Amino acid sequence: MKTFRLIIFGIIFVCVAECMCAAKQMAVIVHKSNGAQDVTTAELSKIFKCDTRKWASGSAITIVLRDPATPEMELLLSRIYKTNPEDLRNFIAQHHDNVVIVDSNEAMLNAIHTIPGAIGLIDVFRIDHEVKVLKIDGKLPVEYGYILRGN
Repeated sequence: MKTFRLIIFGIIFVCVAECMCAAKQMAVIVHKSNGAQDVTTAELSKIFKCDTRKWASGSAITIVLRDPATPEMELLLSRIYKTNPEDLRNFIAQHHDNVVIVDSNEAMLNAIHTIPGAIGLIDVFRIDHEVKVLKIDGKLPVEYGYILRGN
Protein backbone atom coordinates (compact mmCIF):
# COMPACT_ATOMS: atom_id res chain seq x y z
CA MET A 1 0.00 0.00 0.00
CA LYS A 2 2.86 2.39 0.82
CA THR A 3 4.46 1.71 -2.58
CA PHE A 4 1.13 2.37 -4.30
CA ARG A 5 0.82 5.74 -2.54
CA LEU A 6 4.35 6.69 -3.55
CA ILE A 7 3.60 5.82 -7.16
CA ILE A 8 0.39 7.87 -7.11
CA PHE A 9 2.22 10.77 -5.44
CA GLY A 10 4.94 10.56 -8.10
CA ILE A 11 2.41 10.62 -10.93
CA ILE A 12 0.60 13.60 -9.41
CA PHE A 13 3.91 15.43 -8.88
CA VAL A 14 4.95 14.89 -12.51
CA CYS A 15 1.53 16.04 -13.79
CA VAL A 16 1.60 19.19 -11.67
CA ALA A 17 5.19 19.93 -12.71
CA GLU A 18 4.28 19.45 -16.38
CA CYS A 19 1.30 21.81 -16.04
CA MET A 20 3.42 24.46 -14.36
CA CYS A 21 6.08 24.22 -17.06
CA ALA A 22 3.52 24.16 -19.85
CA ALA A 23 2.32 27.63 -18.89
CA LYS A 24 5.68 28.90 -20.09
CA GLN A 25 5.67 27.04 -23.40
CA MET A 26 4.82 29.83 -25.80
CA ALA A 27 4.58 29.74 -29.60
CA VAL A 28 4.94 32.48 -32.17
CA ILE A 29 1.95 32.27 -34.50
CA VAL A 30 0.99 33.94 -37.76
CA HIS A 31 -1.96 33.91 -40.16
CA LYS A 32 -2.08 30.54 -41.93
CA SER A 33 -1.60 32.18 -45.35
CA ASN A 34 1.71 33.76 -44.25
CA GLY A 35 4.60 32.41 -46.33
CA ALA A 36 7.08 32.61 -43.45
CA GLN A 37 8.17 29.26 -42.01
CA ASP A 38 11.21 30.02 -39.88
CA VAL A 39 12.75 33.19 -38.46
CA THR A 40 15.94 33.78 -36.55
CA THR A 41 15.88 35.24 -33.06
CA ALA A 42 17.37 38.44 -34.51
CA GLU A 43 14.63 38.65 -37.17
CA LEU A 44 11.94 37.98 -34.56
CA SER A 45 13.36 40.73 -32.37
CA LYS A 46 13.29 43.19 -35.28
CA ILE A 47 9.68 42.26 -36.03
CA PHE A 48 8.47 42.65 -32.45
CA LYS A 49 10.42 45.91 -32.03
CA CYS A 50 8.85 47.34 -35.24
CA ASP A 51 12.23 47.57 -36.96
CA THR A 52 10.90 45.20 -39.64
CA ARG A 53 7.43 46.30 -40.72
CA LYS A 54 6.76 44.10 -43.75
CA TRP A 55 6.86 40.38 -44.45
CA ALA A 56 8.96 39.12 -47.37
CA SER A 57 5.71 39.07 -49.39
CA GLY A 58 5.36 42.82 -48.88
CA SER A 59 2.34 42.64 -46.57
CA ALA A 60 2.35 44.84 -43.48
CA ILE A 61 3.17 43.21 -40.14
CA THR A 62 0.66 43.68 -37.34
CA ILE A 63 1.94 42.69 -33.90
CA VAL A 64 -0.71 41.21 -31.64
CA LEU A 65 0.16 41.21 -27.93
CA ARG A 66 -1.41 40.58 -24.57
CA ASP A 67 -1.11 43.21 -21.84
CA PRO A 68 2.60 43.47 -20.95
CA ALA A 69 1.90 42.58 -17.29
CA THR A 70 0.29 39.21 -18.08
CA PRO A 71 2.13 35.93 -17.45
CA GLU A 72 1.92 35.14 -21.17
CA MET A 73 4.23 38.07 -21.87
CA GLU A 74 7.03 37.20 -19.41
CA LEU A 75 9.20 35.31 -21.90
CA LEU A 76 8.70 37.85 -24.67
CA LEU A 77 9.57 40.68 -22.26
CA SER A 78 12.74 39.03 -21.00
CA ARG A 79 14.05 37.36 -24.15
CA ILE A 80 12.94 39.56 -27.05
CA TYR A 81 12.09 43.03 -25.74
CA LYS A 82 14.54 42.81 -22.81
CA THR A 83 12.50 45.34 -20.87
CA ASN A 84 9.80 45.68 -18.21
CA PRO A 85 6.01 45.92 -18.64
CA GLU A 86 5.89 49.70 -18.20
CA ASP A 87 8.53 50.37 -20.84
CA LEU A 88 6.75 48.00 -23.21
CA ARG A 89 3.48 49.90 -22.65
CA ASN A 90 5.30 53.09 -23.65
CA PHE A 91 6.70 51.36 -26.74
CA ILE A 92 3.21 50.14 -27.69
CA ALA A 93 1.82 53.67 -27.32
CA GLN A 94 4.52 54.95 -29.69
CA HIS A 95 3.75 52.21 -32.25
CA HIS A 96 -0.03 52.02 -31.89
CA ASP A 97 -0.44 51.78 -35.69
CA ASN A 98 1.51 48.50 -35.75
CA VAL A 99 0.46 46.87 -32.47
CA VAL A 100 -2.89 45.45 -31.36
CA ILE A 101 -3.50 44.56 -27.70
CA VAL A 102 -5.90 41.72 -26.93
CA ASP A 103 -7.25 40.55 -23.59
CA SER A 104 -7.48 36.77 -24.00
CA ASN A 105 -6.14 33.76 -25.86
CA GLU A 106 -9.38 33.63 -27.84
CA ALA A 107 -8.95 37.27 -28.89
CA MET A 108 -5.34 36.51 -29.85
CA LEU A 109 -6.44 33.65 -32.09
CA ASN A 110 -9.24 35.74 -33.57
CA ALA A 111 -6.82 38.55 -34.44
CA ILE A 112 -4.35 36.14 -36.04
CA HIS A 113 -7.21 34.46 -37.96
CA THR A 114 -8.51 37.75 -39.36
CA ILE A 115 -5.40 39.89 -39.96
CA PRO A 116 -3.29 38.37 -42.78
CA GLY A 117 -0.05 40.09 -41.66
CA ALA A 118 -0.53 39.37 -37.95
CA ILE A 119 2.05 37.83 -35.65
CA GLY A 120 1.43 36.96 -32.02
CA LEU A 121 2.37 34.79 -29.09
CA ILE A 122 0.23 32.12 -27.48
CA ASP A 123 0.49 29.16 -25.11
CA VAL A 124 1.26 26.03 -27.14
CA PHE A 125 -1.84 24.31 -25.78
CA ARG A 126 -4.07 27.01 -27.31
CA ILE A 127 -2.82 26.65 -30.90
CA ASP A 128 -5.53 25.75 -33.41
CA HIS A 129 -5.52 24.61 -37.04
CA GLU A 130 -6.31 28.12 -38.32
CA VAL A 131 -2.85 29.53 -37.50
CA LYS A 132 0.70 28.70 -38.48
CA VAL A 133 3.43 28.21 -35.88
CA LEU A 134 6.73 29.82 -36.83
CA LYS A 135 9.96 28.02 -36.14
CA ILE A 136 12.56 30.16 -34.43
CA ASP A 137 16.15 29.35 -35.31
CA GLY A 138 14.87 26.12 -36.89
CA LYS A 139 13.11 24.95 -33.73
CA LEU A 140 9.46 24.41 -32.88
CA PRO A 141 8.08 25.43 -29.46
CA VAL A 142 8.29 21.88 -28.10
CA GLU A 143 11.98 21.52 -28.98
CA TYR A 144 14.81 22.16 -26.56
CA GLY A 145 16.47 25.50 -27.33
CA TYR A 146 13.35 27.28 -28.58
CA ILE A 147 13.87 30.83 -27.32
CA LEU A 148 10.34 31.23 -25.94
CA ARG A 149 10.34 27.93 -24.09
CA GLY A 150 10.24 28.44 -20.34
CA ASN A 151 12.73 25.77 -19.32
